[in-house]
Amino acid sequence: MTTTQGTEQGTEYDVVVAGAGPVGLFLAGELRLGGALRVLVVERLPEVDETIKAGWINHPSAVALNRRGLLPELAAVREAVQERLRAFQDLKDGDENNNGDRDGGGGTNQRPRIAGHFAGIMLDPELFDASGPEWADADPAAGHGLLMPQAELERALGRWAERLGVEVRRGVELTGFTEEADGVAVQLDGRTVRAGWLVGCDGGRSTVRRLAGFAFPGTAPEITGYQALVELSGAERLKAGWNTTDVGTYVHGPFPGRILTVEFDSPPADRYAPVTAEELEASLRRVSGVPEVRVTGVRTATRFTDNARQATEYRRGRVLLAGDAAHVHSPFGGQGLNLGLGDALNLGWKLAAVVGGRAPESLLDTYTAERHPIGAWVLDWTRAQIALMRPDRHARALRRVVEDLAGSGAGTTYLVNRISGVWQRYDLPGSHPLTGASAPDLPLSDGTRLGEHLHTGRPLLLDLTGSPAPDTLTAPYADRLTVLTTTCLTRPTLRALLVRPDGFVAWAADTDGEEKEDEDGLAAALERWVGRSGAGARALTRG
Repeated sequence: MTTTQGTEQGTEYDVVVAGAGPVGLFLAGELRLGGALRVLVVERLPEVDETIKAGWINHPSAVALNRRGLLPELAAVREAVQERLRAFQDLKDGDENNNGDRDGGGGTNQRPRIAGHFAGIMLDPELFDASGPEWADADPAAGHGLLMPQAELERALGRWAERLGVEVRRGVELTGFTEEADGVAVQLDGRTVRAGWLVGCDGGRSTVRRLAGFAFPGTAPEITGYQALVELSGAERLKAGWNTTDVGTYVHGPFPGRILTVEFDSPPADRYAPVTAEELEASLRRVSGVPEVRVTGVRTATRFTDNARQATEYRRGRVLLAGDAAHVHSPFGGQGLNLGLGDALNLGWKLAAVVGGRAPESLLDTYTAERHPIGAWVLDWTRAQIALMRPDRHARALRRVVEDLAGSGAGTTYLVNRISGVWQRYDLPGSHPLTGASAPDLPLSDGTRLGEHLHTGRPLLLDLTGSPAPDTLTAPYADRLTVLTTTCLTRPTLRALLVRPDGFVAWAADTDGEEKEDEDGLAAALERWVGRSGAGARALTRG
């Protein structure tokens, strides 16, 4: 770490976030909603990165965006994506693989229009059963997931963060920092700002992670992959969708000019060197076996590998990690962006509560405890797909077994549920089945849904019996807790829910429960998750 030199006057921050990608911007917005007054985001790149990256947000991510009121703003982007899909479908009319990456959309009681894929094994939407408990009272606006180019999501989150009062500096690089007893001195292109906390959202090659000394174990890369938007000629014999060959895997679509190739000979010698048209063309010809295909222009291109690593902890003192800074893996299954957004949603309100003096620093220990297991699952989920995509005979034999399983209703439903992320929950104190799960998006008697009451990022106590919780329990939290008394027809036995700012259920009770036991459980949950009451807590000013 570098040493502190000449702190700037008047530029102290509660939190500095390194990285203005979707994860950093979402985290910054969550910090502001939670009451952190001074949040600075610094980004090395001067503009939004247009390189083709993630293009799909899963169910939990779509739910989180909707609970912050952001999905309507993204409706036009979604429609533009649909138009591009239709254009490619018209071009490849009749190809049965063409529906492989189509938008899920629709309500939770309808089959998604696509089921997705696992290691390029296409899943038949007609085999998917959405009647399981995972989809009960799920947010209908989120559907199965949404196609959303990462650059467009980044722009939308940037506008949201700006509206909330986040300061974003682009073209500024974090070059070092020094952790002190009461904060962090952060060097930005040779100048120094002081902050209470530093969060690295600065990608797989995170400077913050490296300088802070986080352990980052995992598995080494085996593959070279390319993803690009290009201009093609001689592509008539390229099959649409995911295709496995004797050499590797290639993808054509779901948009005109989008290609992806995977070869298993070795990782790239220089992953970050500029990707040329000749390089893309050679890989596409090798993998597809179509020698006449030509790449005549490159709009955007990137290399990727299956390097899979995860920080052993997400916090060291006053330095934390989120997104790719905390975990890297291959892109298969579209989990990376979604994993990072989940990190930001989990961390933002907790760090804001600590900054505001409403919670002890020990609350931050729950960030690693809750998010690390989901990150570990994602790494193994992507490793399993790499194993099935290898061109050797053993892997191909195993692939045929998995194809048979994926061709069944039970197999498709299992895989779709895992891909969608609808299964994700946290191990929280309490015995009610809803505790630790994402809150059901209950339709309420006033015509609203539960998710609409989470736009402000405040915890919500939802009473469904018409008998509000005792004032002695809720009064100490009046400045930071929304209490809503209403009814719901779809869950007649559900009495009440305490929903954390991230939308997860911290406590729940049914109508047949013991009143004293339920009150004790609610009191403990309020103290644990809503924070300290009375003196010492900083006001939640958002101006």
